[in-house]
Amino acid sequence: MVSPFEVVILRLKDLGFFTFLLPFILVAAILYGLLRKSQIFGPPEKNVAVNAVIALVASFMVWAAPVIAGINIEQELSRFFVQSMSATLALMVAILMVGMFLPPDLPKLFGEKFGGKNSGIFIAGAIVVGIAILVTSGMTTVFFPAGGLVGIPEDLLMMVGVLAMLLIGIVLIVWLGGGRKEGAK
Repeated sequence: MVSPFEVVILRLKDLGFFTFLLPFILVAAILYGLLRKSQIFGPPEKNVAVNAVIALVASFMVWAAPVIAGINIEQELSRFFVQSMSATLALMVAILMVGMFLPPDLPKLFGEKFGGKNSGIFIAGAIVVGIAILVTSGMTTVFFPAGGLVGIPEDLLMMVGVLAMLLIGIVLIVWLGGGRKEGAK
C-alpha cells in the first residue's frame, strides 16, 4: 500500500513544486533578508515594498534560467540540502558531546581559546566543508552543465580543488605553528 504522504510528494513533484517553487521561495527570502540587512535602498522599514519586489524579481529570474535552459536541478538540490543538514546535525552533536565535558559557558571559552587570528581556521574549515558538499551533491553539474569549465574536464577540476585544499591546510598548519618558539611549552 502506498503512503498518502508519498502520493502527495510525488504529485507535488509532478507539478514542479520542488524544481521551481520551493527554490524560488528560498532564494526570494534570502535576497529579501540580504537587502534588508545591507540597507542599499535606505532604512528597511521605509523600503519594504522595494526590497520585496527586487527580491521576487531577482529570484524569478534566477529560477527561470534552469527551466529555460532545460536543466533539471531537483535531484542535485535535494542531495545538497540533505548533505548540508547532515553536516549541520553532525556538528551539533559534536558540540553537545563536547559541552558535556567542558564548562557551562562554551561560547566564551571558544572565544578566549580560538578568537582573533585563529578564527580563520573555523572559516577555512567551513569553506572546505561547503565546497565538499557542493561537489559531492552534484551541484557542479548545475554550474557547469557541459561537464567542465570552458572545456576543462570535471575530474581535473576536482583534482585541482583537492590539491588546493591540501595546500591551504598545509599553509594553515605552518602559519599557526610558526609563531611558537622552540623550547616553549
